[in-house]
Amino acid sequence: MDVMTSRTRTRPTARPLIPFLLASGLVVMWSSGFVGAELGTRQAPATTLLAWRFLVVGGLLVAWCLWRGSRMSGRDMALHAVLGLLAQAGYLYGVVAAAEAGVAAGTSALVAALQPMVATALAVPLLGERVRGRQVLGLVVGLVGVGMVVGSDLLRTGSAPWWAYALPFGAMLSLVAATLVERRSRPGGNVVEALAVQCAVSAILFTGLAASTGTLAPPMTVGFWAAVAWVVVLSTLGGYGLYWINLARTSVARVSALLYLTPPTTLVWTWLMFGDPVGTGALAGMAVCVVAVLLVRSHER
Repeated sequence: MDVMTSRTRTRPTARPLIPFLLASGLVVMWSSGFVGAELGTRQAPATTLLAWRFLVVGGLLVAWCLWRGSRMSGRDMALHAVLGLLAQAGYLYGVVAAAEAGVAAGTSALVAALQPMVATALAVPLLGERVRGRQVLGLVVGLVGVGMVVGSDLLRTGSAPWWAYALPFGAMLSLVAATLVERRSRPGGNVVEALAVQCAVSAILFTGLAASTGTLAPPMTVGFWAAVAWVVVLSTLGGYGLYWINLARTSVARVSALLYLTPPTTLVWTWLMFGDPVGTGALAGMAVCVVAVLLVRSHER
């Protein structure tokens, strides 16, 4: 009787806690990618960082799947290969190349945060997902909050060439395409198997690109390998793993809305890592972003 009562009492608390932890983890881990791009490109070219990122994580994941005897159909493997080209290779090249060109991490996070607007707008006609008026309001409010957070950062990035700002924009569109393909096709396989295929495809692509441009040889410095470890553990395994897990559990609108929290979180990361100041405007923008996410997620089950 006491056991039954205890289970009844803990169940309501445990159920909402898991989605909260998954969502919070996604925001923190996804934001780490912008910091990792800045850390890595201080040590080596973008192609070097990306090649070794995927060689390391792809090798580990493929070895794990082979040891576990994982099996995946040809269809699922092909779909995950496409997702890898879009969500990993396309998205990350835009972010890392932008950092190499001098675009600040906060600015890249701002452009990437346009993803909720684009993804949700396309999910309605292409996927038939229902978007409530409050969710639309939340997405618009979130865009305002993002602008508030990184407005000052945009003013400080004049040293980057004009074309560099197209890189994070293209990265955002690549991630939107991957999100819609995943939701439309629903490929099989668990998260580890999916990431193994995606990272293996990206490793082949970036290794070939780095070799052809003479940038494959890594610098033998602690800073470079620390950056590789950062993007492998936090950004790839943590960020992408939680992205696909959250997307499997809920809608495009709800997952995309969480990305509105990445620009303010990135500012916190850069403050801790590089000493960049966080002003009152950024703090106000963070509060607006939180309200936006609550609006989008409040009425969806």
